[in-house]
Amino acid sequence: MWVASITGPRQGGCVERPEPRIAREFVKVKILSAPMCTESRAYRDGHITSSLGHEAAGEVVEIAQPGRVKVGDRVAVMPQFPCGSCERCTDGDYIHCEHGVDAKAICNSETGTATYAQYCIKQDWLLLPIPDDIPIDHGAMACCGLGPAFGAMQRMKVDAFDTVLIVGLGPVGLGAVINGVFRNARVLGVESHPYRARLARELGAETVLDPNDPEALKQIRSLTGGRGVDKAMDCTAVPAAQRFAIEATRRRGHVSFVGWGGKIEVENPVPAGRVLQGCWHWNLHDSHRMMQVIRRSRTLLDKLITHTFPLKRVADAWDLQLTGECGKVVLKPWEE
Repeated sequence: MWVASITGPRQGGCVERPEPRIAREFVKVKILSAPMCTESRAYRDGHITSSLGHEAAGEVVEIAQPGRVKVGDRVAVMPQFPCGSCERCTDGDYIHCEHGVDAKAICNSETGTATYAQYCIKQDWLLLPIPDDIPIDHGAMACCGLGPAFGAMQRMKVDAFDTVLIVGLGPVGLGAVINGVFRNARVLGVESHPYRARLARELGAETVLDPNDPEALKQIRSLTGGRGVDKAMDCTAVPAAQRFAIEATRRRGHVSFVGWGGKIEVENPVPAGRVLQGCWHWNLHDSHRMMQVIRRSRTLLDKLITHTFPLKRVADAWDLQLTGECGKVVLKPWEE
């Protein structure tokens, strides 16, 4: 099978690898849609690897034993390889499992854990059925396209009474705009890149402010009657942006950090009693709700997914991502 590979700084393509083997509860999935996430940074920096990608959707082509899925099922592939039996896993918060398993060792397989590939392997309980009326690319948005913001908004209980601020409108932040619009919240954004600011407005953001504008925080106050926003979400992991999200939020408001990495700089005690929380993914027990968001956001998801590339053109896709002139980019492993 073909697998994406980084061979040097801004150098990459596809290499041929053996198809994965499966065992026990593991399932082999033919990947039809592989959304791209932050792997472009590894491409930029020349981190040599063929283990790339953590989100996908496709079709079950082989099972090792009867279980929760069957051959022919269309599924969204959830990230990570958690144990499935600890308290975090059984509560649905599997993403926080501290006892992850070695999928390759269990299956005696050289490959299968990367999703920038034609096939992957996954435990059957981490494969979400995609209803027939949902396109495969939309189903793939259940991972990082919509997932981080969905989980954060579930925890913040965002609804139509809220004004929500999204700081950083990359693919995750753009997905947050869709989640906010779905919940009928008033959505404001902060983004310096003109392409992404424009796309956020097309997705339903009322206003997008430039973080480089020294009056940006004052504008937030003006837009909210001097109070600040009810809920805020940082999607950057940049300390200055995180601080902006906190300061733009009203007293007793709620701030979520979904950006990966970086260092959060917070005064002690937390200013004016704001609630701060880290969010990574979403609870698996909310799968039916996630599919409702996807089903009812079809037009917006078509706008969010701005580009698709055959897997063999992965370097071109990375080069595009590094310009910022895109929303969510999807790889097609079986297209030429």
